[in-house]
Amino acid sequence: MPQISVALFFIILGTALAHAAKPHIILVMTDDQGWAQTGYYQHPRLETPHLDAMAANGLRLDRFYAAAPVCSPTRASVLTGRTNMRTGVNSHGHALRIQERTLAQALKSIGYATGHFGKWHLNGFRGPGVPIFADDPHGPGAFGFDHWLSVSNFFDRDPVMSRDGSFEPFQGDSSEIIVREALAFLARQVEAAKPTFSVIWYGTPHSPFRASPQDCLPFSDLDQASQHQLGELVAMDRSVGHLRSGLRDLGIAKDTLIWFCSDNGGLSKIRPSSVGSLRGFKGSLYEGGLRVPGIIEWPATITPGRTTTFPAVTMDIFPTIASIVDLPRETWLLPQDGVSLFPLFTSDLITRSKPIPFHCFNQTVWLDYPYKLLKKKEKTAFEYELYHLENDPRETTNLWSTAPNIAKQLQVAMESWEHSMQASIAGLDYPEGRVYPDHPEPQFWMDSDRYEPYFKTWRERPEYGPRLRRAGR
Repeated sequence: MPQISVALFFIILGTALAHAAKPHIILVMTDDQGWAQTGYYQHPRLETPHLDAMAANGLRLDRFYAAAPVCSPTRASVLTGRTNMRTGVNSHGHALRIQERTLAQALKSIGYATGHFGKWHLNGFRGPGVPIFADDPHGPGAFGFDHWLSVSNFFDRDPVMSRDGSFEPFQGDSSEIIVREALAFLARQVEAAKPTFSVIWYGTPHSPFRASPQDCLPFSDLDQASQHQLGELVAMDRSVGHLRSGLRDLGIAKDTLIWFCSDNGGLSKIRPSSVGSLRGFKGSLYEGGLRVPGIIEWPATITPGRTTTFPAVTMDIFPTIASIVDLPRETWLLPQDGVSLFPLFTSDLITRSKPIPFHCFNQTVWLDYPYKLLKKKEKTAFEYELYHLENDPRETTNLWSTAPNIAKQLQVAMESWEHSMQASIAGLDYPEGRVYPDHPEPQFWMDSDRYEPYFKTWRERPEYGPRLRRAGR
């Protein structure tokens, strides 16, 4: 065999081995799905056969948390492995700092093709989701995504979306649209023999609720909001089925890691309860506002039917994937607030190496399971609540006064972390040692002159018209 052919053989072999060590990665996130809204948690009305099948074939995370009780902060945590406050995403509609280092950028640096599909909500715009301009300085393209079909915020049936900056109208259920587009992206990359990182962020089941009559039919005896919210979840679950069958058709199901979760807790007015017996809903730092469904499926590595109550959070996604694909150290920022869950894929873990911190709406939570310390700002003073989640999962009994030694220990640890958080807020984590001065403040897209040329057409759309009329645009 000629020497050049031998060299070429080893190049091809090395490339094949490298790809084998790099699974396809898909992050799937719903928008406002409560912890109790799955079939596998015995919801009294909603059936989710495809999520149930995914859970049965993978690892079910029975104590999984969103990093915040609202959407944008949690999304920032997924992409960075850091609490939202370190990244500039204090609440919903805040832009991710351009100085952050994201999972998409890291994976792209080691050869992954990267795609984002659906809700973004990290570019500083509030209001119903609108297509994102190609040159948006805080759009998906600015944070490592090669290809994106995205909108700024929540979106519903028949959406207008942005394909890499080109605005396109679509027909049908939004969940099924973005899964179809993600599968098309995957097919192109599989043909090119490239590993892929795909982010599928649904607009479902965020209000306003617009499900098809067929998907609402099983819930016709409920109020209209509950009918349509649950109907949207039926369509979402169906799209999960399409995703999983599409991976099988492409021949990559075994070597694809899918991580499913919701971005925050469930909604208060939906019946039956979206959070079961948990306390609080979206916007609250009680369990109902933070605890969400979580599933990881990776047939090549995870034995079917695994379940765990190990405390885990969306901040763990980045470090977990970093450990799986051996991301270079320089691709992420410190401090990291998450931990790698990779050992959990094959073994039972008992103790988390560090507690889970949360901060939003001037409240801080320090979760050192089974204890949870909640710090609230009340006028000019702070108030504390301490719960033992194993004995008191509904958070009914405040132990702050009756367990002073534990309370003090947790308070000291919380305050140390808050000091670290304040350093991050000031920009001390960045090489520049400061935050860029042009970081945008949140605004409604209705107040943006750049979107004004679209107002006349969009006034006829159900998701935009009411907002535009209220804004006098």
